[in-house]
Amino acid sequence: MAHIVILGAGLGGVIMAYEMKARLRKEDSLTVVNLGSTYTFVPSNPWVAVGWRKAEEVSVELAPVFAKRGIALRPEGARRLYPQEKRLELNSGDSLTYDYLVIATGPDLAFDEVPGLGPAGHTQSVCQLEHALEASEAFERLKAAPGPIIVGAAAGASCFGPAYEFAFVLDAALRKAKMRDQVPMTFVTPEPYIGHLGLDGVGDTKGMLESALRHRHIKWLTNAKVTGVEAGRMTAEEYAEDGTVKANHELPFAYSMILPAFRGVAAIRGIEGLVNPRGFVLIDKHQRNPAFPEIFAIGVCVAIPPMGKTAVPVGVPKTGFMIESMSTAVAENIEALLKGKAPDAVATWNAVCLADFGDGGIAFVAQPQLPPRNVNWSSKGAWVHTAKVGFEKYFLHKVRAGRAETFYEKFTLDILGIRKLKAVHHEPS
Repeated sequence: MAHIVILGAGLGGVIMAYEMKARLRKEDSLTVVNLGSTYTFVPSNPWVAVGWRKAEEVSVELAPVFAKRGIALRPEGARRLYPQEKRLELNSGDSLTYDYLVIATGPDLAFDEVPGLGPAGHTQSVCQLEHALEASEAFERLKAAPGPIIVGAAAGASCFGPAYEFAFVLDAALRKAKMRDQVPMTFVTPEPYIGHLGLDGVGDTKGMLESALRHRHIKWLTNAKVTGVEAGRMTAEEYAEDGTVKANHELPFAYSMILPAFRGVAAIRGIEGLVNPRGFVLIDKHQRNPAFPEIFAIGVCVAIPPMGKTAVPVGVPKTGFMIESMSTAVAENIEALLKGKAPDAVATWNAVCLADFGDGGIAFVAQPQLPPRNVNWSSKGAWVHTAKVGFEKYFLHKVRAGRAETFYEKFTLDILGIRKLKAVHHEPS
């Protein structure tokens, strides 16, 4: 009899729970620990932030779904992990012991690393549903008193897709409101060039995203480090390729959404052997921590080195398909260990992404996610927006139904007409 604990119930944690439950023996038990009992489809947050979605349309109450599947849910959240004891202390003061732990926490949002950044400061966020709802209220105030918009990401950010998406969604929403002519927009990013995405580009993302920004009259500033935010004013340093400051910028704004850098959550940060200095979990090719082999990790909380040196720090994103491949590999590897076998499943870390522009978008496939690649493809068109709406409905339906099928691999690849891109491969025995 084994007890498996999953820490986190976001995109990775929920997928992991369904995959793991389908592979457990009758005598095994599964518990998910999360702060709260609601799952939200984070990719929909840009739509929430302009009023195109309501909170209840992109949320799932997990308790009844998990109960039907025989998955225990502890919504108190975790206070601290004690890996030497195989014990997780909860915020309630209770503790859970485990035989295997899967860390799927997502990130801690490092707004505090830039003075004035974030919902507690002077900028908006689409990282969480609560943030997107606040951003929606701020957007209504903007429409009542139009002014400049700044959208982008802070130094060290590793998730650039939502920043691009939100800039284009804002543009579409303002055009729909017949107000775009009153709102100048600037995109500010630490990327060395538009469309880098933390991946050194995929296909022609540079050309397509530059063209899309230009077509929508959105100016941009690359190699930029946001240094501070005050009410209505942002300061940023622009760097040359050699790492020296090229220019200092003062940017006025009436509305701003800046994605922060990520770091590991407090419950695991600083644990020697488990995490790196930023608090991200160290793993081997089987998603397993070398120091504590009963611990696995998936998703944004995983440590991945940056693509290479850039003038301003830029992280590597963890896309949905990549997270799904991690989940499948971990489920198969824990199943193997329960059967007394060695783990042999390896996540392929392929990237499949639909970036919505509100009335169009860009899709890209990177196989593997990190170059050099076997597949390096990107495309654009109105079909991407339609595909993402369809995927949103499909994914939320599967979460509500508690199904274990591989969401991204089954649905997204069917949309793109790709059949050979698999999430997991197995090492030869």
